[in-house]
Amino acid sequence: MKLTCTQNELNTHLSLVSRVVPSRPSHPVLANVLLNANEETQQVSLTGFDLSLGVQTSFKVQVTEGGILTLPAKLLGDIVSRLPDGEITLDGGDETLVTLTCAAGRYQVRGMGAEEYPELPTLVDGSVAYLPVEALLEGLRGSLFSTSVDETKQVLTGVHIAVDEDGMEFAATDGHRLAVVETANVQPEDADPGSQKNHKGKFDVTVPGKALRELERMIQSNASAEPIAIRFDQGQLIVEWANQRLTSRLLEGQYPNYRQLIPKQFSRQMTCDRRLLTSALERIAVLADQKNSIVKFTLTTAEQEIILSVDAQDVGSGREAIPAQISGDDLEIAFNVKYLLEGLKALNTAEVQMQFNTATSPSILTPLGGMKMTYLVMPVQVRS
Repeated sequence: MKLTCTQNELNTHLSLVSRVVPSRPSHPVLANVLLNANEETQQVSLTGFDLSLGVQTSFKVQVTEGGILTLPAKLLGDIVSRLPDGEITLDGGDETLVTLTCAAGRYQVRGMGAEEYPELPTLVDGSVAYLPVEALLEGLRGSLFSTSVDETKQVLTGVHIAVDEDGMEFAATDGHRLAVVETANVQPEDADPGSQKNHKGKFDVTVPGKALRELERMIQSNASAEPIAIRFDQGQLIVEWANQRLTSRLLEGQYPNYRQLIPKQFSRQMTCDRRLLTSALERIAVLADQKNSIVKFTLTTAEQEIILSVDAQDVGSGREAIPAQISGDDLEIAFNVKYLLEGLKALNTAEVQMQFNTATSPSILTPLGGMKMTYLVMPVQVRS
């Protein structure tokens, strides 16, 4: 193998695949990144894989001699990231010894043969959905923050994705809050008409949050104008776009029936400016974080305002009032301030609406216009 590329491009693509390389691999070769240089296409592909999550990315280079090998991901990344801007030549004259040459000097890195490196999974059959980049990012941004970090509830550490012929639904919950985002499917103009059968009927899977965070990061660094293909079968997810590919095992287990958690009717409603509410919560969170992260909402219909208050004993207290359009009886209700802020920051509209029933029943936060998102937050019971 012999190829020439820029330090910046190699470093960017190495950073993407190195993130999925395990720190304690089950097999030594999995600590490496797989490099495959193709003389015909003048491209090199880089692959990182931990047997559950795999990332592959390729880019244009000058290939003098094609070849395939693996190199230690961390060592290679540490060297390349510190090299100066400009061209780098990778020369793998020996099967496992690669020489990196740049304007500053020369480094040699010993790797392993590629024959032991496992292949990324492929799907022959299964369901496929095509999403515009913005729709996919919207679904990820609006759901990922609500996944659980508790590994004992593994199915809740992922995002539940439901697909039908009209669109996709992303849902995530950690037991205290629930985020649901709906996006529309598109059918690419050059799609095989026979593939239409894959769009019929419902299909739902639960994808690990870790895999979707990597997907979000990859799309943001290399967005495609074309719709992104998302393929599923009973055990695997594959996402492909613009010379990039991500594969992930799916989470097993029954995802909770989250739809039944969302109330159908509400007795109280509040609409306000999203930025005003977010800013006030960020200020009052300084005190809330000192105690138990709880902020109290007081809705007053007569004054048409929300009063946010915190009483952190032995530390201090805070109170802010913001204007709002309120209907229904007055209400005092308390929330975890972190949950509210994370939900508000995931929305992209000027105004938001909150709906309530009682101080102990779930509340719903939704954007007015823009994305189709429902964010359910359980209130916190506060002793008087």
